[in-house]
Formats: sequence, C-alpha cells, structure tokens
Amino acid sequence: MRIISGKYKGRRIFPPKGLPVRPTTDMSKEALFNVLNNHFSFEGLKILDLFAGTGNISFEFASRGCTPITSVDADFGCVKFIKQIASEYDFNIAATKSDVFQFLERNKATYDIIFADPPYGLDQKTFEKVVLTVFEKKALQEDGMMIIEHSKYTKLDHLPHFSFQKSYGGSFFSFFEFEKSDEESDEDSEEE
Repeated sequence: MRIISGKYKGRRIFPPKGLPVRPTTDMSKEALFNVLNNHFSFEGLKILDLFAGTGNISFEFASRGCTPITSVDADFGCVKFIKQIASEYDFNIAATKSDVFQFLERNKATYDIIFADPPYGLDQKTFEKVVLTVFEKKALQEDGMMIIEHSKYTKLDHLPHFSFQKSYGGSFFSFFEFEKSDEESDEDSEEE
C-alpha cells in the first residue's frame, strides 16, 4: 500500500496481516484522485471515509492536506491500525469503531467528500442504503461529493444525486453530487 501524492508521496504503509479488508489498488486510487483533483483543492477539506478498512484512502487524503478526516470501520484491528499510522505521520484522522449506519444516524457533521468502500459481498440494497442514508442525514456539503466503490455487479446509477461513474480494473466508482442550480450551470458554461 503506497501513498501516491502529497507530503508523504511514495511512502509505503504495511497493514498487519489478517485484517478483513480488500484495499483499493494503487492504480484505482490514483485514477480516483485524478478525478477528484479536477473538482477540488484538497487543502483543508473535511473528509468522511466509511468502511475505512486499512485507512488507505484516509491516508491519501491526509497526505494531500485534507483535515479533519473521520475514518469509520466496524473492525477493531482496522481502527487500531489507522490510529497507529495517524499518530506516526501526525495525520488529523479520527478513527472510529462503529457500524457505518449507526455512525450516520448519530452524526451531526457535514463533509466536503464522503468516500465509502463497503465489502463487495454486501447486497445491492446495502450499497443503496449507504448512499440514501448519507443524503437523508444531510452529511454531505451542498458543493460536496460522495464516492462509493463497488464491483460491476452493483448498479447505483438509478439513485437520486447520481452524477457519473468510472471503472478501473475490477473496481467501479459511482459519484454523487447535489444538482447544480441553473444559475451555477450558466456560470460554469461562461467560464469554459
């Protein structure tokens, strides 16, 4: 696992064996952050990483200057590892051991970017519920973006706020945003 860009570019991180995870590949992660780079300036963005696993995505955001970052995972070993790396690298990451849906129910904060990487083995309805709950609980800033990583067998493009999808290898990323008002769309086309 490698940090691709930012302050700790090129740094390798070695999670302990036996964590119940499937980390996003470096190739997929690089492609994902290239997309995000076109939408955001990372410095100071508030991030929520759901089903955080090894913290792979959280560390990438932290290396690029995002702060604060909240990483949520139900596995004690994953949360412990994220806390350890955050401490070593002085990353502003709060790792929380929680079921994602319970966390979203309690959460009062809003975030610029919400990334979710549920286990691919979860059913379609669970993936849909992650997206729907984020919007229902108003966890995303109005100009923010939610990204959910999934396999080709999961279809999310029918959900409200779906914006676009990218695929890299066996991973798919579905992006969700609030619809821009006509006024904002006009400004965007004037800038082009």
